[in-house]
Amino acid sequence: MNFDVDLFVIGAGSGGVRAARIAAGYGARAMVAEEFRIGGTCVIRGCVPKKLLAYASRFADDFADAAGYGWRVGETRFDWPTMVAAKEKEITRLSAIYRANLEKAGVQIIEERAEIAGPQSVLLASGRLISAKHILIATGAAPELAPHVPGLEHAISSNEIFDLKSFPSRLLIVGGGYIAVEFASIFARLGAMVTQVMRADNILRGFDEDMRTGLRDELCHAGILFGFGRLPTRIEKRDGALHVALSNGDLLVVDQILVATGRRPNTDKLGLENVGVALDAAGAVKVDAWSATNVPGIHAVGDVTNRINLTPVAIREGHAFADHVFGGKPVAVDHESVPSAVFATPEIGAVGLTEAQARERYDIVDIYRSSFRPMKATLSGRREHTIMKLVVDGASDRVLGAHILGHEAGEMIQLLGIAVKMKATKADLDATMAVHPTAAEELVTMRTRTARYERKPG
Repeated sequence: MNFDVDLFVIGAGSGGVRAARIAAGYGARAMVAEEFRIGGTCVIRGCVPKKLLAYASRFADDFADAAGYGWRVGETRFDWPTMVAAKEKEITRLSAIYRANLEKAGVQIIEERAEIAGPQSVLLASGRLISAKHILIATGAAPELAPHVPGLEHAISSNEIFDLKSFPSRLLIVGGGYIAVEFASIFARLGAMVTQVMRADNILRGFDEDMRTGLRDELCHAGILFGFGRLPTRIEKRDGALHVALSNGDLLVVDQILVATGRRPNTDKLGLENVGVALDAAGAVKVDAWSATNVPGIHAVGDVTNRINLTPVAIREGHAFADHVFGGKPVAVDHESVPSAVFATPEIGAVGLTEAQARERYDIVDIYRSSFRPMKATLSGRREHTIMKLVVDGASDRVLGAHILGHEAGEMIQLLGIAVKMKATKADLDATMAVHPTAAEELVTMRTRTARYERKPG
């Protein structure tokens, strides 16, 4: 059978773009459809603009710290419209680079919505039907506004917060995950009065407990008001403000409400039911180790599969898919020991198992933990602490996990992720020469075990 293209990708985010480029490099005729902007969530309304806002928020600390180092800084004022315009200029530049890279690779770009019409056919919004030997679903995920309460239509998601016309002086954030925490940290440092509420009793479920507690305390010190075990029950808009009733009986008056309680895979109205692509309970596309669905010729990568929802993972999955299907290289992505970061201030960097996870899986677990005041804070006078933690298998000495709370934790964990991935031992870290004076040197100089947990037989 003759096909219009060898590969049709639905979604021009990081995973889809990488898959199309690599496939084209193997000689495949590739086409990508995108109904919004080239670059996907990460470039347009995710990691990139969020990190830019995090940088902007940290200047408040820098200006305050400068006096301790002899600088005399005059009046400072943050201008939200200037930041929004600068952010838009940068993501437009990056989107153009994504487009140029696709075009250089020979990938055709279709800027309209596409849906699956059959096992090897795709229907465009314009009515054009395209046949494809292989179809890749790379549509990512979208914010899900919950809980569904009266007045929820007045709230916004992380998609809209980057382009607000005016800066919210009073901001309510609903949720305790990394997106909620990052925006709470950002807006508090930019000058907003931030209240953060959530169902849980602490932030960042799934992260190591010491990191969760340490960051929560730092955010409290930054002025964020936490409401644990409570959620909005009603939202009313009147007198130019939002009036929010909480489940514990409290009433809040705010300028804006950001709901960051989770994301759902973008599988609605994709035509998946036309061919019987299997979905899980969360609506994610079910795939095997090769990113293949239950329907021959249809694959999926990235957040739409709800495996590990991180941009580098989507990129790796897209690359591996193209290597396997078009390059004849049977590559399966290893989803173990994936480094990640929370870009709050201070940052969290994590790779491998938490202490709790290790204690569930291993008979002997050794903990090496250090908490110290970073060197910069000694002259600035800032109340700031760095926490570093290594989780080690007490039997083999292998480092099972590493966790950092502090300045540039994301940068440090990327490099430490190599050691954890290579199954380095604590002795390997001990044998590594320190770089002094740095915060990272603590990772190779923590010689004293702070705790040991032994699981009793039976």
